[in-house]
Amino acid sequence: MKKVSTLLLTAAGAIAAIMATPAAAAPKAVLTHETLWMMKRVGAPVVSPDGKWVVYSLNEPNYEADKAMTDLWLVPVDGSAAPRRLTSSKAGESGPAWAPDSRRIAFSAKREGDDDAQIYILDLAGGEAQRVTSLPFAVSAPQWRPDGKAILFEAMAWPGAMDAEANKKAAAEKKARKFNMRVYEHFPIRYWNDWIDERRPTLWVQSLEPGAKAVDILSSTKLGQTEGFGGNAQSDGGNTLNPVWSPDGKEIVFTATTQRWQAARARVNFNLYRMPATGGEPKLATPTEGEYGDLKFSPDGKSLLFKFNTQGNEIYDLARLNRVAWPAGGAATVLTPGFDREIDQYAVTPDSSTIYAIVPDAGAENLYSLPAAGGTPAVVIAPKVGGYTSLDIPSDAASTILVGSYGSAVNPAEIVRIDPVAKRHANLTNVNTALAASIDWSSPEHFWFTAKDGLKIHNMIVTPPNFDPKKKYPLFVLIHGGPASTNPDQIGLRWNYHLLASAGYVVLLTDYKGSTGYGEAFSRAINLDPLRGPANEIDEAVDEAARLYPFIDVKNACAGGASYGGHLTNWIEATTTRYKCLVSHAGEVDLLTQWGTSDFAYGRELSSGGAPWGDSKIWRDQSPISYGDQWKTPMLLTAGEKDYRVPLPNTLETWVTLQRQQVPSRLLIFPDAWHWITKPEDSRQFYREVQGWLAHYLKGAPAVTGGPIPAPEAKKGE
Repeated sequence: MKKVSTLLLTAAGAIAAIMATPAAAAPKAVLTHETLWMMKRVGAPVVSPDGKWVVYSLNEPNYEADKAMTDLWLVPVDGSAAPRRLTSSKAGESGPAWAPDSRRIAFSAKREGDDDAQIYILDLAGGEAQRVTSLPFAVSAPQWRPDGKAILFEAMAWPGAMDAEANKKAAAEKKARKFNMRVYEHFPIRYWNDWIDERRPTLWVQSLEPGAKAVDILSSTKLGQTEGFGGNAQSDGGNTLNPVWSPDGKEIVFTATTQRWQAARARVNFNLYRMPATGGEPKLATPTEGEYGDLKFSPDGKSLLFKFNTQGNEIYDLARLNRVAWPAGGAATVLTPGFDREIDQYAVTPDSSTIYAIVPDAGAENLYSLPAAGGTPAVVIAPKVGGYTSLDIPSDAASTILVGSYGSAVNPAEIVRIDPVAKRHANLTNVNTALAASIDWSSPEHFWFTAKDGLKIHNMIVTPPNFDPKKKYPLFVLIHGGPASTNPDQIGLRWNYHLLASAGYVVLLTDYKGSTGYGEAFSRAINLDPLRGPANEIDEAVDEAARLYPFIDVKNACAGGASYGGHLTNWIEATTTRYKCLVSHAGEVDLLTQWGTSDFAYGRELSSGGAPWGDSKIWRDQSPISYGDQWKTPMLLTAGEKDYRVPLPNTLETWVTLQRQQVPSRLLIFPDAWHWITKPEDSRQFYREVQGWLAHYLKGAPAVTGGPIPAPEAKKGE
């Protein structure tokens, strides 16, 4: 028995030892378009006034558009429970806003039976969301009156239509026309992907008293009927006036322009207005004209805060945080006069003493704080990887609570609670955490160099999966658009760093002059040097990357980009032969063509030294088509047919020049796309084509010819 027991114990010990041995880690997966596209996308958090709850939207994508969903979810701020779904509808919800009592949420949605999106209210105590508006047009951006008895929202109205019935009649008359024609007498006529129609932005107030009807408080005013009145244009064809309630609920403050039709010849101001919430003529809230935005009242009701720039004759003006006394109004005080960075998002603490802000800085999105009375912002948290992309602070909480979104190029954004004292954050959601951990990707590596023009240039490189620093890898130089933009350490869909690298390439990203996050002078440095200067810095960045990283095969490189990145790609085509191939999406080739066809004209004059018929030589000197006889590098061209920012004629001119010069080239037109390729199957095919083009020129794969590249055959077992 003793011997048997020993054997049993030995066997048991062996089994236990085997069980205790860690299993080999599962190999990490290479990022695919399917994995990237199907990642759930977490919207910006909105914290309840009492600081107990966070509501956010969650988009669940699908390659079949009618199966994609966007619903509202709820999670406790203290993280004591898992998030739970609040809504479930095919059309989805947007613009969630908390009632002052922290018990109800308003949002806009187009639900069953709705012709257009309407305002709904959901009571957290239970029950279905109740529709509170029934208007014959779409409405958006609900905001509760401070007493919780009415809701402010925005809509687009037809000229002369002062109420819902008049708008319904005007829309019906337009639809009943026997002809189809657009008539214009002013510029602009298009914006991003929409033709501009006669409608104007309006403000409506819906009382929550039983039987009450929504009231348009703006259309009947002189301001609302002024020629050239409008709001900040949006990519869905509408306008926004950025309205907010005054602390006592008696006034509405908003931004608007009366210079809309001057956009072809001047910068357009969006001034700050205030008006009675029951209707009445709006008046300027501050005497200084410029561009106002992102309006917020301090919780104590004594200050109105906003971002402002002077809209001068520079290609770029830094928007600075300002404050004006309330309700007195008058001249504003600049809160960040010596701070050479743009404030992105900001929020005020419940005691109105401190402002926290997200600040783009050298490719990062850091958390800063400053006294509400003004002063030099100080860094609170500067994440080593990624950064913060949204921020909210509840106004009525007993203590300061910061909630935001945090993400990186290898971590899709999640909702987090931020501790500014401990300088860390904790996740409230983990929507994609496990998925992100299963992918073979690494955070971008940063490096700097001083360019020949004296500017310090920030860069990132992204390495491929299964990376071995002892090997040599082809290089893809990805050029960001803008130019007033940056290469963020964040996940993107249009040009995903890791999806491009997944085929075995190192990706180089350079923040050339004109980029944001490096100060006003750096962003303005592109003025009168729109293409040559930035392209030279990109060229120097390639040399510096090759010097620093021996694994880069600099003689085996391609380059590409979209929008301004496409402009620079076309300039590279005209000025160098160092690349084996190029990829240009929505790129201009002739500054004059872009000026005359785009929805953005005057800004081109600012960067080019005046009107095309003036003395400036930049119009020809920095147009890639001027050097068409030098084009030699094979190019893949892509464009959205509904792109009105860089309209199709730009791409067609590039195409004709390539064909005229017998340069190997391939043209892809996406009829349903605009400046971005947003349809999932179009996006998947775009990446197939790009990877096929790169594989041919960087790896010697068969040439891409004929029709669309077919989808790869599924492996057995898939």
